[in-house]
Amino acid sequence: MGRKKVGADNTNANLAMAVRSGKCSLGRRQTLRLMTAGKAKLVVIANNADHLHKSELEYNGFMGKIPILHYKGNNNELGTACGKRFKVTIMAIQDPGDSDIIKSKS
Repeated sequence: MGRKKVGADNTNANLAMAVRSGKCSLGRRQTLRLMTAGKAKLVVIANNADHLHKSELEYNGFMGKIPILHYKGNNNELGTACGKRFKVTIMAIQDPGDSDIIKSKS
């Protein structure tokens, strides 16, 4: 068994805190809507997301000056980090709540 890096644990803890205390949306369509409206503060993409969807989100993030966090794990691990029992490939954070995930990304 390999050891996890401290940064990965910190990211997981920040994601869990943002989902619990802030406002987050899951899924590509909802994330794109929030990005177009300018309401998304951070977009998180799992490493096994579809390349076309990933490039579409990166383009919209570049145009809207929205930071993109490329999560190191796959969609199962991202869902677990968010405290969900299902796969999460793409999510948008509108309000981080008590989490400092946006500050740590910048």
